[in-house]
Amino acid sequence: MNYNIRLTITHSYERPAANGRHLIRVLPKSIAGRQQLSNHLLEVFPEAETRTDSVDFFGNRTTTCTHITPHDDMSIRLACHVEMHPPPPWRDVSPDAETVCQQWQASRDLGPESPVHFLGPTLRLPPNADIAAFARDLHDPSASAASTVITIGQALYEKMAFDASATTVDTSAAEAFKIKRGVCQDFSHIMISALQALGIPAAYVSGYLRTLPPEGGVKLAGADAMHAWVRAWCGTEMGWIEYDPTNATLVSTDHIVVGYGRDYSDISPVSGHLRSSGSQRNTQAVDVTLL
Repeated sequence: MNYNIRLTITHSYERPAANGRHLIRVLPKSIAGRQQLSNHLLEVFPEAETRTDSVDFFGNRTTTCTHITPHDDMSIRLACHVEMHPPPPWRDVSPDAETVCQQWQASRDLGPESPVHFLGPTLRLPPNADIAAFARDLHDPSASAASTVITIGQALYEKMAFDASATTVDTSAAEAFKIKRGVCQDFSHIMISALQALGIPAAYVSGYLRTLPPEGGVKLAGADAMHAWVRAWCGTEMGWIEYDPTNATLVSTDHIVVGYGRDYSDISPVSGHLRSSGSQRNTQAVDVTLL
């Protein structure tokens, strides 16, 4: 399965901005046996005075650019092709959560795939008693870790309402959980916190999601989205699995990975700083089409 992905992110400033430095993370990863990035073009307008392409600790592709000269807006445009391979047949070979804890405690691996990096807490995800209680109420100690991941993801999907107007990028997981509303970032942060409360390592995944129009409808240009979901470590034999709590599903070929991190801050599409005054307006349009 081959996808064509097009992304446009635009930042428009009320007054000219200058002395900007931005870290961009929008280019999909190449993951052996799962997805392969082929042709790609990442452009930044206006043209950056300096630009550096690199890979961070977790293997995510990054682009750092600077804009010294004053400008009224900045646009990031991505076009790429990604080949997706179907996942292997589902087979749960994970032990219970207590055994998973014992296994990561015995691990001496400090590489980017090590579960020890994804136990929390982080600045965005401090421990939360309400989320921990939610996880413990659902947890069956005899259940496998993978089934626990699915149970918590499904329960979160049923408990939360998707509402793009209810939260912002800075809303905490605790606040979103309290109001029971939010977007994919909130769903994912809450699920990560819940799994970590049970000792199951969990990571934040940023990527693209191919969406389908309603039956009989027409797919609208720019209607797809950058998306977020969860990666959970289910023991030494099963390793990492991925679950999308916003849509209550295990991840398959419609989910295209950009990167992995401990929370949104590790893999936000754009971060940085600039000098300006007045307001700023940001827009994003994504198209994921089957070739």
